[in-house]
Amino acid sequence: MFGHQNKALRYLLQAINYTVFMALIWYFATSPSIRILEEDEAMITIAFAHAGESREPCRRLSQEELAKLPPNMRKPEDCPRERSPVVIQAMLDGATLIDETLQPPGLFKDGGVNVYFSGKIPAGSHHFEIRMDDSVRKEGFDHTFEQDINIKPAQILLVNFDSQKGFVIQ
Repeated sequence: MFGHQNKALRYLLQAINYTVFMALIWYFATSPSIRILEEDEAMITIAFAHAGESREPCRRLSQEELAKLPPNMRKPEDCPRERSPVVIQAMLDGATLIDETLQPPGLFKDGGVNVYFSGKIPAGSHHFEIRMDDSVRKEGFDHTFEQDINIKPAQILLVNFDSQKGFVIQ
């Protein structure tokens, strides 16, 4: 008889424990409100991967240079692997969002860079400019984009780069 009461007490305490546990889960799942963006804010995200141009142009080897090389290494052009750093600048209404020079990764500095920026901006109409320089062999910026944008509250504006089309806003 004593074992039967002990078993009932165990089930009752277990039910109380489960109820408290489920109440805590319910509370934390529904009650604390988290606001990432205020009602008058939006988000701008610049995200893309890009490889800068080769730092030096390919050079045609002379017949004397080719003759000095082993037969399995003879190719008509010598193309250095190192790439140019990528300079990225973005401005919103004249204020700088991002201004970075990204060095190419890799043992031979021949990899592409990943550009990522995400920040809050006020919703409404803005003038957006972005430019990128990916070649040390030319002066100035190789890729530029300028546009008036109207961004709604809680909207995320994504800026991407396509090597064929240039900068694309989504």
